[in-house]
Amino acid sequence: MRPVPEQMKSRLSFMEMDEAQRNTLRATQPWVEATLGDALDRFYARASATPETSRFFRDQAHMRHAKAAQEKHWARIAAGEFNHDYYASARRIGATHAHIGLEPRWYVGSYAIVLQGLISGVHRLNNPLKRLLRLFRGPSTEKATIALVKAALLDMEVSLSIYFEEAQAERNVAITAFENALTALAEGDLTNELSGLPSSFAALEKSYNKTLDRIREMIASVSDGTMRIRSGINEISQAAEDLSRRTQGNAASLEETTAAVSQMDARFRSTAEASRHTVARADQALSTVSQGRAIADEASQAMGRVSEAAKGTDSVIEGLDKIAFQTRVLAMNAAVEAGRAGEAGRGFAVVADLVSALAMRAEEEAGRAREQLTMTQAEIVTAVDAVQKVDGALANISGDVGQVHDLLGSMAKDNGAQSTAISEISNAVGAMDRATQQNAAMVEETSAAAQNLANEVSDLANLAAQFRTEKAGSRFGGYRPLPAAAIPALTRPDL
Repeated sequence: MRPVPEQMKSRLSFMEMDEAQRNTLRATQPWVEATLGDALDRFYARASATPETSRFFRDQAHMRHAKAAQEKHWARIAAGEFNHDYYASARRIGATHAHIGLEPRWYVGSYAIVLQGLISGVHRLNNPLKRLLRLFRGPSTEKATIALVKAALLDMEVSLSIYFEEAQAERNVAITAFENALTALAEGDLTNELSGLPSSFAALEKSYNKTLDRIREMIASVSDGTMRIRSGINEISQAAEDLSRRTQGNAASLEETTAAVSQMDARFRSTAEASRHTVARADQALSTVSQGRAIADEASQAMGRVSEAAKGTDSVIEGLDKIAFQTRVLAMNAAVEAGRAGEAGRGFAVVADLVSALAMRAEEEAGRAREQLTMTQAEIVTAVDAVQKVDGALANISGDVGQVHDLLGSMAKDNGAQSTAISEISNAVGAMDRATQQNAAMVEETSAAAQNLANEVSDLANLAAQFRTEKAGSRFGGYRPLPAAAIPALTRPDL
């Protein structure tokens, strides 16, 4: 007989299961062997019908193998030899149950079914009649039942203790692994994954590693994103500074343009006013030319009247010339008659000579008057032509002055419209100047905000850099700068 290990001695002592009671247990071996098969069949039928327990068996062959192992183990229990072999077998059973994850409720339930069959078998095979036939040799049914129940409870307790020990050991392994992993995580090490945990913690191990991998990806993305953002912010900040300088330059140019447009506006206003005065003077000139034409027309009419009067004077002179000719003829006749009269007619002859001379002078003066009148008529014709030419010139001047008047009026309107347009342009340029000043201020604020954002991104990058990942060395694949097309758009000199 092999010795009982210390682990079993304390249990047997506490349960008051002495050698006599173990002898009683040994006496039940025939009854156990006779009824154990039916009891186990009943248990495995129940296990097959229960989804929670049927999953532990691959097939009927696996179930038969498990039944044979249980029969062998119950033979050790019924032998009452709680030695090292029994203890090793009980430990294997408990460790197996812990390994496969068989919950205690199913284990205890299986004992209840088997123990029910064994107790029923003891009562059937050790009833009073059969005891009488054996002359009451062997243990009573009561003592046999007590010994069998104690043995079953002892075996159940050993298996469950091993089950809980194994489960606690697995928990300790898992807790230690999680403690180390969380410590590494707290120190920023994202490379320490869980591995080799007990199967009962396989799902938790997978979830933790998946979470850790996700955190690595997130930290890598954050670091990668901060580098890209930092690069973009630097480029945007530089572009904002360039834009600020250009905006300030544009503001100065707009201010000069505003001043120039204001001067143009003032000049256009002066030009418009001068055009209005010129139109007024042109109206006066047109009125004066009209008056001159009227005077020239009157002069032309007067010249015509003088010409008609000269024609009448010419008739008078012609009459005087005829009278002088007749007078000279009469004087010649008188001289002839005086010559006939002799001395008596000498005085009369002198008078006749004087009258003849006077008639000749009258003819000469009439001739001179006719010549002078002819010259006067020619001058009058010339003067009439000149007055008509002056009238034509004044008519042309009047037409030209009218056209100049119309042109000056159109120029005055255009200058007024241009003055209004220049005023509107001046207002628009002033508004653009104010908007440009506001834009310059906004660009400066944007530049300052970009700098603040760059500082925040640097802080974020420093925080992300505290984590160690599998991508250390290549540092998350670098960063992607802004698209090349975006830089010229931000730094175009014409903005």
